[in-house]
Amino acid sequence: MELLAAIHARRSIRRYTPQPVPAEIVERLLTAATWAPSAHNRQPWRFVILTEAPVKERLARAMGAQLASDRLADGDPARAVEADTNRSLARLISAPLIIVAGLTLQDMDAYPDPRRQKAETLMAVQSVAMAIQNLILAAHAEGLGACWMCAPLFCPDIVRAILDLPADWEAQALITLGYPANSGKPAARKPLANVVVYR
Repeated sequence: MELLAAIHARRSIRRYTPQPVPAEIVERLLTAATWAPSAHNRQPWRFVILTEAPVKERLARAMGAQLASDRLADGDPARAVEADTNRSLARLISAPLIIVAGLTLQDMDAYPDPRRQKAETLMAVQSVAMAIQNLILAAHAEGLGACWMCAPLFCPDIVRAILDLPADWEAQALITLGYPANSGKPAARKPLANVVVYR
């Protein structure tokens, strides 16, 4: 029952107090993440911990430049693009802690045909997503706020270069973490009747 209550109470938090997250809590969050189920039990997740302002800012500015370039190429108004980029930059820089979650296919099965290889890659992606869910729920249990952002999917090479990651690490998401400065936005979910069928 406590777990169900935590699942219902969790919210995406985007604003934090300046208070740093203690290292022992970070280790507990990462341990919780690595106890998620994974395809073939290969545990393809990889995590990068960012606490220092300069590296957070370098990553945020590089990702923001790519976001701006993509949106301007789409024909979006420059003022809206600038506002969106600045908002994203502020969220990343102000977060006391960022965890970049990625995957590696190094220990996953390899197939000669694209159909099965695509399935194997998706299994690794799903494994990382389950680890992120564990991490976010563990953060909530620790009194922390967190927000899952999938922006690295749009610029994986930039993330790899800025963070000097191994060539086989593929960034999937980043999670901002810290002590909440607010309670987040009210949450709503579609009724089960809209998303479930029984056969």
